Amino acid sequence: MSTQKSFITFAVKGNLMSKLRKIIHIDMDAFYASVEQRDNPTLKGKPIAVGHADKRGVVAAASYEARKYGVRSAMPSIRAKKLCPELIFIEGRMDVYKKISAQIYEIFHDYTDLIEPLSLDEAFLDVTENKKNIELAVNIAKEIKSRIRNELHLIASAGVSYNKFLAKIASDFRKPDGLCTIHPDQAYQFITTLPIESFWGIGSVTAKKMHSLGIYNGGSLRNCSREMLIRQFGKAGNMYYDFARGIDNRIVEPARIRKSIGCEHTLEKDVSLKSSVIIELYHVACELTERLKKKNFQGHTLTIKVKFHDFTQITRSISSNKQLKTLNDILPLAKQLLKDIDYNQHPIRLLGLAISNPKEEIALIPESKWIQLKLDFQD
Repeated sequence: MSTQKSFITFAVKGNLMSKLRKIIHIDMDAFYASVEQRDNPTLKGKPIAVGHADKRGVVAAASYEARKYGVRSAMPSIRAKKLCPELIFIEGRMDVYKKISAQIYEIFHDYTDLIEPLSLDEAFLDVTENKKNIELAVNIAKEIKSRIRNELHLIASAGVSYNKFLAKIASDFRKPDGLCTIHPDQAYQFITTLPIESFWGIGSVTAKKMHSLGIYNGGSLRNCSREMLIRQFGKAGNMYYDFARGIDNRIVEPARIRKSIGCEHTLEKDVSLKSSVIIELYHVACELTERLKKKNFQGHTLTIKVKFHDFTQITRSISSNKQLKTLNDILPLAKQLLKDIDYNQHPIRLLGLAISNPKEEIALIPESKWIQLKLDFQD
């Protein structure tokens, strides 16, 4: 290790120094699109998008052939077609994707039960103590990638490190079909040169603000004080401060408590007439109520999401002392939130509602929680 600055992170259990955690992040490559290409060989090697091709449609997933043209998920279908005139649109088959996802997770469970799902095609695995007693996490990652390829005929990328932040960064580093390991003694330099846009939790808006503050990579982020980052970014400043130093104390949580339930509607046409917006809001509230009932979920906070005709979007939230679960609870608050949104000159393309902040949020954390400690940098 270089003598200029040392970066050592330990994982400890209780007060006893112990070995680092071994975390793997698995991310399927262009999952929906790859499934469609697998099941229809005539699509292999062609630019395809899963989603609706109509003028109100949005790309749900794009193959790597389509991504070469700049096509991305959440992009309007019209724009995607302009970027790639030969783009082939395929209607999604969510039931198929869910079935394949279950098969992927079965493979995961052959190695560990400490699995934290992030989506159908993405998860964290803690393999510090694994079912096959394989010493190196990178060997487990290789096996999982190989099995997904051979058994399911799909491609996955994997990242390996000692915490979730770095494992996630590593899995994105060499896509597609990537495998990257970030060792503790490599973390300092890796983070130093990492573009700020690649940090977990930093989107385009936050990245733009960081650029305005002279923060372009992990090194310049590390030069910022915790106080300054909190002042500029609120609570997220704490996270950015730790990430710049390779610290992420979050454990892999196999049992995740549902934090919210929501739904959203892309309207058939852009709407700015108040009566029409209220009708659309009513339909969204009705669907949300049904979802809450089905999942037996209720919470104290209602959030409205509005996407305008130019694809800019805003969210507004309001909290109540009572549990929100019925249409009579939700619709009046939704209308109240809508009053503060100017859509007369900005027609609405999409409306969404979500309930969060449940009454009881139980943290399923083991009694012996693993935490991370760092040794100070030394010149």
